[in-house]
Amino acid sequence: MPERFNVQVSNPLWERLSAEDRRQVDELVAAGRSIQAIALMRERADLPRPDLRDCVDLLELRAQALCGR
Repeated sequence: MPERFNVQVSNPLWERLSAEDRRQVDELVAAGRSIQAIALMRERADLPRPDLRDCVDLLELRAQALCGR
């Protein structure tokens, strides 16, 4: 795993994802594939299913952490 993917964030939704799902989300975020990253978060997070706003908030946190965006 690239070193840049080892950046931690404090977010309840992030904690609900498995390590593999987190890795996939980070790869999608780094590739600029935001819609796919959000879809993966909504599909893979433990129940209850996260709402869109929570996914977008996490996406923004990960983009800042990984890419400085």
